[in-house]
Amino acid sequence: MASDPTKPFLRLNPGQPQARLPGRRVVVPRPERYAQADQERRFGQRFRRLAEVLARDPAALELRADPTALAPERLLVFEVRGSIAAFAKAVSRVPGLELIDEEELPTDQDTAPVAYLLVPDARALRQIESLWQTWVAGRDLPDGYTAWRDVFACLRDLRPWGPEDRVQPLDATILGEEIFGRADDEQIPLEVEIVFRSNAEAAALSEANVARAIAAFGGTIVSGAKLDDIAYHAILARLPVAAIRTIIERSAASLAGVEQVMYLRPQSVLTEIDVSDTVPLAPIAPPPAVVNDPIVALLDGVPMAGHPLLRPHVSVEDLFGLEPSTLVAQRVHGSAMVSLIAHGDRNKPEPPLPRQIHCIPVLGPADRFPSDRLIVDLIYQAIMRMRGPGEPSAPHVIIVNVSLGNARRPFHGQLSPWARLLDRLAYQFGILFLVSAGNVTDGIPIRAFATSRDFEDAQDDDRARAVIRALADVQADRRLFSPAETVNGLTIGARNLDWVPEADRPFARTNVNPYPALDTANPSSALGPGFADAVKPDILMPGAREHLRVVRSGEEIVVVPARASRGAGLRVAAPPALAGVEGGEAYTNGTSAGAAIASRTAHRIHDALEAEYGQEFLQLSNAHRAVLLKALLVHPARWPDATATFVRELLGPFGRGQASRQKDNIRRFIGYGSLDRAMADFG
Repeated sequence: MASDPTKPFLRLNPGQPQARLPGRRVVVPRPERYAQADQERRFGQRFRRLAEVLARDPAALELRADPTALAPERLLVFEVRGSIAAFAKAVSRVPGLELIDEEELPTDQDTAPVAYLLVPDARALRQIESLWQTWVAGRDLPDGYTAWRDVFACLRDLRPWGPEDRVQPLDATILGEEIFGRADDEQIPLEVEIVFRSNAEAAALSEANVARAIAAFGGTIVSGAKLDDIAYHAILARLPVAAIRTIIERSAASLAGVEQVMYLRPQSVLTEIDVSDTVPLAPIAPPPAVVNDPIVALLDGVPMAGHPLLRPHVSVEDLFGLEPSTLVAQRVHGSAMVSLIAHGDRNKPEPPLPRQIHCIPVLGPADRFPSDRLIVDLIYQAIMRMRGPGEPSAPHVIIVNVSLGNARRPFHGQLSPWARLLDRLAYQFGILFLVSAGNVTDGIPIRAFATSRDFEDAQDDDRARAVIRALADVQADRRLFSPAETVNGLTIGARNLDWVPEADRPFARTNVNPYPALDTANPSSALGPGFADAVKPDILMPGAREHLRVVRSGEEIVVVPARASRGAGLRVAAPPALAGVEGGEAYTNGTSAGAAIASRTAHRIHDALEAEYGQEFLQLSNAHRAVLLKALLVHPARWPDATATFVRELLGPFGRGQASRQKDNIRRFIGYGSLDRAMADFG
């Protein structure tokens, strides 16, 4: 769909207010309530036990000794039906209660919304028990406490937070893999999230208790962070294998039994990026003057700043001292991302961006997260350095590229601290974060074919159907990686598109293109939805025509995403180990590349608006400009008609009244879609 040159980019001056058109009132159904008698049968014994202990023991010490009881200074888990809003309102009425965290899920999902409540003393617990007794007796609750009626009526479960909650199944599996075959005294990194307390003194006591427990189990503390704005308090520690084993077992005598602990997780690990198939450096036109006043920043690995393609275009601020320890040959990820933002896919020569890119490395040697820092803390410190109070190093940055993700934290309904941080910083500083959805490189079983020959010889349409069906069957294992569930940022999936010359296509030999004619996401691109069933990924941007490689055959074949190559990849700058003494070029693919292309496109939209409107645009606040860029990136996105029809006819569901579920299936793969070709060429 071509753009209309007679229309302005935007109408920055508001028009005359218009009367609001009458519309049908939308009534949101209230969640179904449980019968009062049923609630008494399910929870009555717990509250009666609570009343008995409180009557004879004001300090409720007996409850403290009972791991199954509701006790003061304990984190309680409330599972409720419907929205958590009524519960939050009820909590605010009881003095001293703290709502630590919450998980808001759609009401039509089987999983219940969960809220975590810290009960500070026996007085608060006694008041909850009194409200329960009043409600069960059928009497009116006191003025100001009527919201508790809805809580009690919609309560699914009420229990103390315990070891089973602190160690999630996936985390236990990863920790088990980490300690396999290792000696009992070998040290393993562990991220310990502490129950957040807004009171500084209470938070310090909690951290001290956790620190004593870590020392008692033979561990050491590496670093820590407390970020009040996102209710995040965590420690990076090292514990011996023997102590990790008891955590995996969810033993109450392990660190998982310490009351101040919220979660125990393996240390964050970067999602993979592939850069390969090197070629000599293609000729470079002399660049025009580049302005050292960046509006886009890159949080990534250390780039090869002296590479001929990158030298004029990047300024590196080594805030965390990662550059000296990172060999030039290891500067792969950061170099590729700077190259894509500055130049786009070098298969399709374009003018470079007119401003420098501000890069703060947050990856160390071998493009890995530093072993001695929490990634959430690194991201926070980097943004505060660029845009925080005092003397910010890049005060005009409003676009931040985050082509990173935690491969050990797939999204499962609850916002990760990293995503919450990006949302908060976007709001605080007026920043548009562009985040990669994540690349899932696990094998994909394809039941439609038994051998690689069958797969290769299939008709294009039959092969595409088989791959889409296979991805749908395993979509629960191909979720977004933290922080891709960000709400205020844009999540970028990898579009099956590149500009490889046809003469170079044969270099993708031995691998199979699953979608020769289908405009959709790459097979490795992580799938939505996002938080509260939000559309994710937001848009697709070019991530190369990813091919598949057969790794096992029999009754069915198993395929994995093939490496980027000269025949199927985006051409980027590469360090010497990959491309000669002075550095040359190589090929990459995936959602990291797509996010970088999106950042380049956002920059060019900003340039066009600045050229069109001048100071009228530049004098807008950072927040307003960031929102405009976000809207202009997503608004032109469209579902390719052929792809939407293809997924709808393949996955359904079929029958009357299924249109919304059909659209959900399409959105899981392509979000709001791809930019139309005119906008893609513009990017």
